[in-house]
Amino acid sequence: MIIEKVLGNIRDYPVGTRTIDHVLIEWYELDKKLLRTTTEAGEEVGIRVETHLHEGDILYADDTRVLVLDLLPTELTVIPVHTMLEMGRLCFELGNRHLSLAIEEDHVSVPYDEPTFLYLKKLGFSPEKKQEKFSHFTVCKAHGGAYGHAHTHEHTHTGGHSHE
Repeated sequence: MIIEKVLGNIRDYPVGTRTIDHVLIEWYELDKKLLRTTTEAGEEVGIRVETHLHEGDILYADDTRVLVLDLLPTELTVIPVHTMLEMGRLCFELGNRHLSLAIEEDHVSVPYDEPTFLYLKKLGFSPEKKQEKFSHFTVCKAHGGAYGHAHTHEHTHTGGHSHE
């Protein structure tokens, strides 16, 4: 089956009595335009969409079943913050590393890697390693020019719907 359109999101989609079959992907695949995977029930699916995918997206529906996109848990570094000063300092350090991050009221999460984890400890933060879904994150993409003179940033929010 080839999926070329997102039909909605599970939060506001009338599933009714239909069976839900999950399409499990990694967080970094949400931004891909072309994916090939298998549903939990074992059906092969190809996903070819022009928009960013989001957890809970309805990829297919008929009278008996609904295919729902779901994220696999991943290893994360979760860093608690207690003040705006800590938050600013932490986000500055993480931004310099061009990491995808999720900012919450009292903590920031980034995909786990040991050098970053150890660096954050050295800076005085108290990072924790956790296995969780990584959604509602911002991707930081750096573009450098010749000899590093043109350094610009592009930030993309993905992995979740805005509630504005």
